[in-house]
Formats: sequence, C-alpha cells, structure tokens
Amino acid sequence: MISPLAYVDSSAELGKDVTVHPFAYIGKNVKIGDGCTIMPYASVLEGTVMGKNNSVYQGAIVGATPQDFNYVKGTKTYVYIGDDNAIREYVVIRRGTNTEGGTRIGNGSFLMKGTNVSHDAVIGDHCVIGNNSEITGCSCIEDYAIVASQVVIKPGVRVGQWAMVECVTVADKDIPPYIVAGGTPINYNGINAYIMNKHGFDKELITHIAMAYRQIYKGHTSLENAVRRIREVVRDSQEIRNIVNFINNTKVGIMATED
Repeated sequence: MISPLAYVDSSAELGKDVTVHPFAYIGKNVKIGDGCTIMPYASVLEGTVMGKNNSVYQGAIVGATPQDFNYVKGTKTYVYIGDDNAIREYVVIRRGTNTEGGTRIGNGSFLMKGTNVSHDAVIGDHCVIGNNSEITGCSCIEDYAIVASQVVIKPGVRVGQWAMVECVTVADKDIPPYIVAGGTPINYNGINAYIMNKHGFDKELITHIAMAYRQIYKGHTSLENAVRRIREVVRDSQEIRNIVNFINNTKVGIMATED
C-alpha cells in the first residue's frame, strides 16, 4: 500500500490500510490513521496528527510552517485532522503558531482545490470550503457551515453553524449561524433555508429562525435591543439560543445590518 517511489520517514506512524502513492512525502513524527489515502505529490509534514479515512489529493500540503511572525522557528506545533475528510488538490493547511491548541479540522469536511487554512484556524464537522478560499489565522468555521469559492475569512472571525458565505467576498466580522451572507461589502442575504430544509430542519423552526433575524437585520434598532426582542417574541429552542449565545460571545462584532 506504500509505493517504493514515495518518501516515508522512518519515524512516521501509519495505521492499517493506508495508501501512499508515488512521489508523496510523509515527514518525521507524522501520525496517519487507518484507511487514509495520500495521493501523488502530496506532502504530510511534521506536526500532523491525522485520523481515519482521510484523502489528501495531489499537490496538497498538510502541516506547513505557519505564516506568522510570532512563530518561533523550530517550535513543535501541530495540526489535528479528524476522520473522513477530503483535502483536495493544492490545499495548504498550516500548523499552529504555539504548542497549545494548534490548527484543527473536524470530521467529514470537504476542502476544495486551493483552499488555504492558516495557523490556529478551526474548521468543524461537515463543513465545505470552496475553491481558493482563505481561512486565515485563528478564525473558526463552525459545524455544517459552507464557505464558497474565493472567500477570505479574516483573522479571528467566526462563521456560525449552518451558515453559508457566498462566493468572492471578505468576512471581517462574525457571520451568525443559519444565515446566507455575501456581496461587497458583505451583507445579510436571508437565512440558509434551502440547506436547512434539505437536512431535515422543521419548517416551523426555520420560520422562527427567520423571525429572529428579522429583529436583527430588519428591526431598525440596536443589536442589544434586537437580542432582547428575540427573547421576547421568538419561541425558545436550542437554535434560537445558539443565535443569542453566538452574538453575545462575539469578540470582533457581527456582520453589519442593512440599516
């Protein structure tokens, strides 16, 4: 399962049924779980800890040195990748800057061609990252979020669960859960109803999520008052609590309202 034309460092730990194609490079102290496939000309570098059944396609680099002036050369830092991820052609995933935390990718996510994931970024479970998008340092893409092609998520910005960021835009503030955001400058384009409906969200719940965001983006009031209105007029649920908690925990502010 390991081509003689590939380079695999003697210290690397490979699980069962791992396939390493010709001209792939596996660096020292790498850990790769069962059933992974490393395609030709892909590189998996020191500091990578990878789970099961991941596919790393041609030209991808996992565990690259951070592009961060705070990184001290030679520091042992890490990228942690879960199970069942597709890392397509020419994706670059960089290690963390510091020894704690590291860059993290969950389970079942799909990183399309040319995606760049910078130091200490976090991508959750079942996310889709489009062609040539930039997930910059210390940003966070929560579970089931979709980031379309040629999007820049700026440092420290969060994209909430089940949100969608449309093509060719820059996110410089947090994108709340369950919405669609896009344009230049980026703005609110409604809730992500199609995807939620496709994945079995209750129609009444989708209506309540839309009602919550009307308080924020159509309510002609402050964000503080909008959150108060949500608590008063929208039926409580875990999803509504997710929205309120996301807003209350923002460090960079949320994406601007249309008003």
